[in-house]
Amino acid sequence: MSFDIQHQVSLATRNSLGVEAWAEYLVDVSHEAQVIEALEYARLKRWPVTILGGGSNSVFARDLAGLVICQRSRGVAVDGNRVTVAAGESWHELVLRTLALGLSGLENLTLIPGQVGAAPIQNIGAYGVELASLLESVRAIDISSGAAFTLSCSDCRFGYRDSIFKHALQQQAVITAVTLNLHTAFVPQLDFVDLQRWRASQNAADVTAIAVSQAVAAIRRKKLPDPGVRGNVGSFFKNPAVAFARVAELHSDFPEMPARQQADGLWKLSAAWLIEQAGMKGVAEGRAQVSTQHCLVLENTGGCSGAEVLQLAARVAQAVTERFGLQLEIEPVVYT
Repeated sequence: MSFDIQHQVSLATRNSLGVEAWAEYLVDVSHEAQVIEALEYARLKRWPVTILGGGSNSVFARDLAGLVICQRSRGVAVDGNRVTVAAGESWHELVLRTLALGLSGLENLTLIPGQVGAAPIQNIGAYGVELASLLESVRAIDISSGAAFTLSCSDCRFGYRDSIFKHALQQQAVITAVTLNLHTAFVPQLDFVDLQRWRASQNAADVTAIAVSQAVAAIRRKKLPDPGVRGNVGSFFKNPAVAFARVAELHSDFPEMPARQQADGLWKLSAAWLIEQAGMKGVAEGRAQVSTQHCLVLENTGGCSGAEVLQLAARVAQAVTERFGLQLEIEPVVYT
């Protein structure tokens, strides 16, 4: 084998929530050939397979049996505005690199944690921009056969924080590379209030892609708690999307409730606002706590288990349902 398989490996430092869990077997792979080799070995051993990137969107409520394959691949190939990136690259570092090359489009997605390979699974998005609007294709390996295949953007069936990798291809494929089509001419996307406020303080000539990236980074650092200080996975719940009739009903009782119309006609509500209004800000369950800095974030205050996080999440969701009659959906990948 071209790699070493480790036995009984702690995952506490391999997930940003910082909860303890153990991998029965684990291998770090640095390129696609090693992914294929590791999958073949797991098939021979009849081991289940779990794919792990940076662990910034994972909640472990159990140990992982079989083989955990961790992406450590590197490589960025640029051809004009077309950029192909290995799955193990840091997403944030990719944003900075493309901006330095004079390519725009990713600036609103600055400082999103995790690896490039995880981005299509979640269809990551922030401040009015989603990955789907910039993605050309995804290269992946079929877990059951080891065969490589490519999906176009439409094949990925992107939705709000959603993709085919959460449905038909869930635990069926390993993403090895992503190809993006970026912009050589900068067109700012500044629809969100925070960015509009920033824009109002700038001269027109100073509104560059790099400046927007820096503004987004500053906003995120101010709003979101640092997982290096208290473990977390960022936003724990999706923002609910409802029809206008439901918004009208809610506004009759809660006229101050923020709602934003989407391109698909639905209205997106603020899960953070709902959680705070339900009285859950700062509430704890064992060693898990709703952040006092941002209600969408559940924090590990020290020695927290994945089970405690999920118990707190269930308590938060129940409080929102009781107050508003709305269901919150968990955003990260949960291993139970």
